[in-house]
Amino acid sequence: MYEQRAASLADPDAGLTPAQLAAKYGLTVSGRRPTLIGYTRQLWARRHFIAAYATAKLTVQYTSSKLGQIWQILTPLLNAAVYFLIFGVILGTSRGIPNFIPYLCTGIFIFNFTQQAVLSGTRSVADNLGLIRALHFPRAALPLTVTLNQLQQLLVSMGVLGVIVLVSGVPLTAHWLLMVPVLLLQAVFNAGLAMFMGRIGAKTTDMAQLMPFLIRTWMYMSGVFWSVATVSEKLPHWASTVLEANPALIYIELMRYALIDTVPASSLPHHVWPMAVAWALIAGLGGYVFFWKAEQEYGRG
Repeated sequence: MYEQRAASLADPDAGLTPAQLAAKYGLTVSGRRPTLIGYTRQLWARRHFIAAYATAKLTVQYTSSKLGQIWQILTPLLNAAVYFLIFGVILGTSRGIPNFIPYLCTGIFIFNFTQQAVLSGTRSVADNLGLIRALHFPRAALPLTVTLNQLQQLLVSMGVLGVIVLVSGVPLTAHWLLMVPVLLLQAVFNAGLAMFMGRIGAKTTDMAQLMPFLIRTWMYMSGVFWSVATVSEKLPHWASTVLEANPALIYIELMRYALIDTVPASSLPHHVWPMAVAWALIAGLGGYVFFWKAEQEYGRG
């Protein structure tokens, strides 16, 4: 008995069960999904890694080409030129739309932000299995990184867009300040959508092949090349309501309203700002929770 007492004094953990030992020293089961609050704290602690990784991806993206980072400017300009030729000149969708060139470029640049974030987010987990299996970090950092990377590219494109708008004769007004909340809301929406598709793409790798077709269909329905006000007048009320609730269309129209003085508030979808906030919250929070629920499954199998 004296020997047992002496042993307990020498080892304060003597007699404790494994569960009690784990609780005492804050140990958890390896691979267990953390709580949502704990997961958010882990993600916030790695915010510098997310920013650095996104910047690094942007830096190396064009290193194999001779023009390098100049492609960040050339790519949106070439896209705008092609779409202007097809839709503005050949198909004539520019009729009745003042300042069609900045109108078209705004739609292309803003939709491209969502398009690339979703496409990259779909592959964000599947393309980084080596990193996932080698390091322990919240996997939501991956779709958030690609979203931040696309936002950085968009900011360069917005500089080009600003020049296009001014050269087209559109004046610089206080409405341009609305670009900030519009981009923030769209970035939250895109991040949520990237996380949502990141989980689906991790389980169904064929989704990465299907997404470009779905995204292209979404683009044609989002008012990138045509006036929403003109089309809505020709549709039944229910169809017009569904069309105006399209989140991509909402962010495009808000950006056009911010940049182009010939886009009046009366041409915007009804309740456009509440819908922009609602879509950001629904997609952002919903995508985040949806991705977190499968945290312990990424990189396995």
